[in-house]
Amino acid sequence: MDNLRIEATSCSPLIDFDPVAGLLRIDGESYPENSFDFYAPVFSWLEEYLQEPAPAVVLDIGLSYLNTSSIKCMIDVLEMLDVAHQKGRTVSVRWHYDSDNDRALDMAEEFAEDVSLPFEILAH
Repeated sequence: MDNLRIEATSCSPLIDFDPVAGLLRIDGESYPENSFDFYAPVFSWLEEYLQEPAPAVVLDIGLSYLNTSSIKCMIDVLEMLDVAHQKGRTVSVRWHYDSDNDRALDMAEEFAEDVSLPFEILAH
């Protein structure tokens, strides 16, 4: 399976998925004009990846801002990973946030409450 890489723009995050390492990195700000179109390749890639026997999956997130539709897309990604976790797949999340941004911490905590997979919240 090939890597998935979408470069960051002023309104969309970097997406970098390394299938060998099992690392999906999403970093930056997320408020693209159409979040569902932007994240569609992520959903497709992740769905295909989770069907194959593969190493553990780590979702490494460093999003400083998400608009409402991006939040919905992130919930969908987390739900896909949570289902894989419930089926016995080794899946975890590392959510990085700016320690000066209380709202970013609150958002990460809300996401963590909605899933059963290991979820680490890291200040930087």
